Amino acid sequence: MAKTNMTATRVAAQTEGLVRAQVLRSARFGHSFQRVTLAGGNLEGFVPLGYDQWFRLFLPSPAGSLERVPAKLDTLAYLKYLALPKGVRPMLRNYTVAAFRPGGPVGPELDIDFVIHASPDGAMGPAARWALDAAQGDKVAFIDEGLGFNAPAGLERVVILADESGLPAAAGVLASLPRTATGTALLEIPDERDAREINAPSGVDVRWLVRGDSAVPGRLGLEELKGEPIGTEEFYAWAVGESAMATGARRHWVAAGVPKRNVTFCGYWKASTGH
Repeated sequence: MAKTNMTATRVAAQTEGLVRAQVLRSARFGHSFQRVTLAGGNLEGFVPLGYDQWFRLFLPSPAGSLERVPAKLDTLAYLKYLALPKGVRPMLRNYTVAAFRPGGPVGPELDIDFVIHASPDGAMGPAARWALDAAQGDKVAFIDEGLGFNAPAGLERVVILADESGLPAAAGVLASLPRTATGTALLEIPDERDAREINAPSGVDVRWLVRGDSAVPGRLGLEELKGEPIGTEEFYAWAVGESAMATGARRHWVAAGVPKRNVTFCGYWKASTGH
């Protein structure tokens, strides 16, 4: 289970029910991402909220079916989903809206960025493999889950920490912040080619931290964060990505006196080697 405090503070989704869509295109994005663009279905009913809007994405089962997808994911529905035989159970993963365009050539378009990297034994995750193989017309479904980013009203100074798994969310947050916002964004990536244009407020210092493919994910970002002066001005702290990085950031901020109400963190995944 992901380590996070987002459950208690998240902003509720405004899109009701199951959204079905189809792959419009799939292409490599930077060094470490495959960007899959969705369109069609009932995507016109999706309500974009900006920031780190995320959703539960259902990909076809090994049998190629999406027939057993639940319309919601409360406790009962989730238990029924888990009870499905693995051969017919759709794959379920959490992803962030990388971009949403309401007026594409064929209607609304939604981008998802899949991180493409292999585990130490060379195996690739099933969602990454699906993204690489995705073809136009392939069907998916998702349930909107709203936002994790929820800064206290009036607080416009931010400190953001993310690795590549949290980069789409961080980019969405930076693009959605008031243009008067200030602060720092530390973005750790495995390769310099993963740096992308970020629509951040001019008062936010965006720093790319290139760790290389062989370094422990999250370590560079956490070390850089710990070297930053906390200062006396109140700020909202937000850290997402590798679990040890995100939880380490929270411990650092709280130990430095940042109010817990001003800290949001989520471990999206766990590296196979420790920090």
